[in-house]
Amino acid sequence: MPEKADRAYSPRADLLAGRVVLVTGAGDGIGRAAALAYAEHGADVVLLGRTEHKLEAVFDLIEASTETRPVVVPADLLHASEDAATILYHAIRREYGRLDGVLHNAGLLGPRTSIAEYAVSDWLEVMHVNVNAAFIVTRAMMPLLEESDDASVVFTFSGVGRRGRAHWGAYAVSKFALEGLMEVLADETARAGRIRVNSLNPGATRTAMRAAAYPHEDPETLPPPEDHMGLYLYLMGPDSKGVTGQRFDAGFWSSPH
Repeated sequence: MPEKADRAYSPRADLLAGRVVLVTGAGDGIGRAAALAYAEHGADVVLLGRTEHKLEAVFDLIEASTETRPVVVPADLLHASEDAATILYHAIRREYGRLDGVLHNAGLLGPRTSIAEYAVSDWLEVMHVNVNAAFIVTRAMMPLLEESDDASVVFTFSGVGRRGRAHWGAYAVSKFALEGLMEVLADETARAGRIRVNSLNPGATRTAMRAAAYPHEDPETLPPPEDHMGLYLYLMGPDSKGVTGQRFDAGFWSSPH
């Protein structure tokens, strides 16, 4: 595993110029930081998330500070369906005519409780948002991604999806499942070489989800999402071309340069 922090990577200013990137969970936390970073480096960003006013705030920041063309897509992935994803696919094709990247950042923590006490309804919700929606959206976007010369799909995983821990329930299981989805898709697309597929673990980061999972932790002791953007840019940009089927940890990564 690489040993240096991801902030050592220095992406060029026009790294993503001419590209279109879809970011789920773009209204807050890591998704917001990634959407802003992608736009600042030239990408037109499709901002998908549950809370419209948060997405509008990100949209306004991008419009005020870049020459890119963002678009807001309010959507609750708890209700993600094949039909809704197909509508999104056609909207992106109509608006931009291309798609070069997808960052699957949206996620649902769910209750921190034992399997024996885990409500079935909560389990199904977490699995749908974290796994099924990622599959549904990715599947719908594949025709656009396959038309790109250099497309990237990034799934967000977690340390509890590498080794399960008590009381992490559906969240942990969903992250194990995402790793499997990443590996299958990476293997399927490796030969053509047009789409790379990787997973990224942001680790302990100052986000609302982290605060919900660790309510007694001081958030000021954690790095903000912006500290990890070097890795997010590397994986979405051309410098990672040919890198696929890999797991990256934000706190233990360095540029290949």
